[in-house]
Amino acid sequence: MAATPERRLLGGTPFEIAPLMFGGNVFGWTVDEATSFALLDRFVDAGFNAVDTADVYSGWIEGNEGGESETIIGNWLAQGGGRRDRIVLATKVGMEMAPDRKGLARDYIIRAAEDSLRRLRTDRIDLYQSHRADESVPIEETLRAYEELIASGKVRAIGASNYSAAQLGAALDTSEAKGLPRYETLQPLYNLYDRAEYEGELERLCEARGLGVIPFFGLASGFLTGKYRSQADLAGRPRGQRVQKYLNTRGLRILGALDAVGAELDASPAQVALAWLMARPSITAPIASATSIAQLDELIRAAALTLDPGQIATLDTASADEERPDR
Repeated sequence: MAATPERRLLGGTPFEIAPLMFGGNVFGWTVDEATSFALLDRFVDAGFNAVDTADVYSGWIEGNEGGESETIIGNWLAQGGGRRDRIVLATKVGMEMAPDRKGLARDYIIRAAEDSLRRLRTDRIDLYQSHRADESVPIEETLRAYEELIASGKVRAIGASNYSAAQLGAALDTSEAKGLPRYETLQPLYNLYDRAEYEGELERLCEARGLGVIPFFGLASGFLTGKYRSQADLAGRPRGQRVQKYLNTRGLRILGALDAVGAELDASPAQVALAWLMARPSITAPIASATSIAQLDELIRAAALTLDPGQIATLDTASADEERPDR
């Protein structure tokens, strides 16, 4: 592949990113610090520049309290060598860190941003995202908190994650009406299997309002890599419970299509699945994680893969949701 992948403008932000973001949810969970450093170095050396994390990662692990992923990224940045200037750094706020540390109220956002900056060992967050909507707080209050952070230079742009079309539309309308910063990006659940939540009203809204879209679980928690094809394949896997729901007739049909297209292109199922996402006009860059250099190199090669219309149609047909015949 080319030394510097083609860059895409990230919505209405000032950032251009390569068509793949590294998902930092694995840092402090399935990847230790030394391996995390190696993965991040390989990623940016290959010409990619966007890293996504969240304050809550990886608090679901026994003994963790959240912030582990940000801390590892911060320690990597602290090595210097121009690392901070080579990446677009995205993190999130809002998920529960503790009973008194959650949501999108003004005071908590300001406090959480300071905590993230400290863990990340940087003076700025390039893209600060509301991890999920908080309907207990007025939208204007949340946006005014972000306005303060942007004015101080601690945040450069804001985005939303896990928002419905109604929630996102209301936030965008409030920004316009009040002259406040607006969500420039959306991070939805979207992949070749999970199509229902994004395709339709939410996708149309993002296209109409010019948002960048950076879907998470681009490989459906690893299912679309093809390594989980039976119940036996789930045994002892950290993501086994998340993958369980994909092991059905439709899921296996999707894997069959990925295998078929991959055979035509000499590509793996994971590469084809990511290339399908990258080919969708509304998508800026999918987020994907890796736990080894070999896995990362495989994902990086997806950016050089081009699907023809017939191959896209094959994947679209195989992944069609029988419960949504209108799609």
